[in-house]
Amino acid sequence: MYKTKKRAVMIFTGALLLFILGFIVAVVAPVLNTVRSYAVFFPFVTAAIVFCMICSVTAGSRDSVLEVIQHKDLFTRETGILSEFIEKIRFCYSLDDFYEVISSVLEMKGDCSVLLIDKEKNYVLYNSPDRLSCSQSVMDKLELNYHEDWAEGYFFMGEEFGIVTNQNQARGFILSKAKKHLYVFCRYTRLFDSEIYQQLFDEFARFQKRALTISSLAEIASLSREWKQLADTQQSFLPLNMPKIDKLSIAAYYRPLVNVSGDYYSVLPITPSKTLLMLGDVSGKGLAAGLVMGLVMNTVKILGDKENLPAMIRAVDKAIKGMKLQDKYTVLFIGIVDTEKMTIRYVNASMSDPLIITNSPSGYRIKPLTSNCSLVGIIDIDEVDVAEQRLFRDDVILMASDGVSEVMNEDGVELGDTELYEKTIKKSAAKSPKEFIDDVVNLIMDYNGGKKLRDDVTMLVAKVGR
Repeated sequence: MYKTKKRAVMIFTGALLLFILGFIVAVVAPVLNTVRSYAVFFPFVTAAIVFCMICSVTAGSRDSVLEVIQHKDLFTRETGILSEFIEKIRFCYSLDDFYEVISSVLEMKGDCSVLLIDKEKNYVLYNSPDRLSCSQSVMDKLELNYHEDWAEGYFFMGEEFGIVTNQNQARGFILSKAKKHLYVFCRYTRLFDSEIYQQLFDEFARFQKRALTISSLAEIASLSREWKQLADTQQSFLPLNMPKIDKLSIAAYYRPLVNVSGDYYSVLPITPSKTLLMLGDVSGKGLAAGLVMGLVMNTVKILGDKENLPAMIRAVDKAIKGMKLQDKYTVLFIGIVDTEKMTIRYVNASMSDPLIITNSPSGYRIKPLTSNCSLVGIIDIDEVDVAEQRLFRDDVILMASDGVSEVMNEDGVELGDTELYEKTIKKSAAKSPKEFIDDVVNLIMDYNGGKKLRDDVTMLVAKVGR
């Protein structure tokens, strides 16, 4: 066996070097006694150099001999089958690769039967297409002999598929790692060099780790692609460019916390003088919120009568409830700006931030567009009231998700509760909607102190022109 032969070569090499060292000492010692003290250095150094050269040559010869022995014992005859199996496992990156190597090496070349079982899930991952590995009685014996929490390592199986300690009595072996059991049934197991089993187990363990890592990366990559596709689809619902509307200029800002958001907004011209403005926020985050967001946007878009705000609210409510997501609902603001009548008719379904910033002789004033409807999509809605506010030239209508007003500073004070926020929006009301939004965004970032935001930030700003 390779291990025994390797030990014998190592012992022989060590003994040979000791003999050579003794011989050199025996030869050099008399010389050192006959020369003067100042001349001792030369023969001593010469002997040391000669011994080092002999050691180097001997080590090289030893390695060559071990390589020959290793190749003969581990890469030829029966053991060569397992060595080839090990070599090919090193290039396996998935279970499909592993199955292919089992088939081409163990089954085709080694005439072995193989069974791979995930004991944690109690699921057969692979079995050779023969009577032994497909036998229910064999499966029952293996189930009885090797439980889920079986120790990791390699073990020999006897005639009745139980554990045996003597390899000469083995009719197969089992590799157990991470609750995966690889059973190899082979009549000539006794002929395999015992040195090969630890190498086989180590490579089996490395393969499992490698396959799990690659599988995880593939899953992450797949999920990343799916999330990106969802994010792209979601953003396609949002208007890329604001429509040109007479006497009404509009700008929007959309910054999701992650790639998929529950915030949404829309601008839909109804007539040359009437424009529907909508902004909302779905409860929660992630995939479910994104799906509800798309549903709301699509529901509003396909409705024929966009001036019937109560019907629009009820349609959105019915659509969300139809998804049966229990904890999903939306708050939203829907308003119709009429630049001919100079009014805004609206339904505020529990949005906290819609307001009008209007100019007056004493300066800009803030008029809240207060809530007049409950949450949409989770509770029963009775009457839906439509409120109306008068508009004036240069009025600014601000609709924002709570990601704007609830930004906190280091002291935990929300931006919407500060005079700084009120002063900023009053001061910026004289500017264009785009400049107004830029000022508010800069305020948010400064107030947050450069920290990561905790919520989506979405704004829709409309300014009545002359």
